Amino acid sequence: MRNEYVQAVLAVVRLVPAGSAVSYGDVAELLGSGGPRQIGYVMSHHGGSVPWWRILKASGHAPEGHEAEALLLYLEEGTPLLGAFSSYLRTGEGRWRVDLNTARWAPTDNDFDSIDIIAEQLERSLHRLSVADDGMIL
Repeated sequence: MRNEYVQAVLAVVRLVPAGSAVSYGDVAELLGSGGPRQIGYVMSHHGGSVPWWRILKASGHAPEGHEAEALLLYLEEGTPLLGAFSSYLRTGEGRWRVDLNTARWAPTDNDFDSIDIIAEQLERSLHRLSVADDGMIL
């Protein structure tokens, strides 16, 4: 995966505020490139330095294998939750998820301006091709 794409995804993720969340597909749509699987790949391989817990499956479930850590972060940030999260905290048992309908990030005009800049830079970098005339004589 190209570094320019990875950096663009991470830049969008950094914009998601505390207490909010978006799906992998939402990030792809905002960026105008890739899809949920590509965003998931970036997050699983490069997302440790950004608020990874704010990027979810469309169902609102936390990233697999990181549920306990994510739950503590959601509670700290006041992210709306559904299900037996209290039980999960006490016993490690119980099904819960982020209430993505309530928690879904609604970017402001300034956020959209930033996203547009990120997307335009990505578009330019992805369409940059090598020079057609490289000086080789056939």
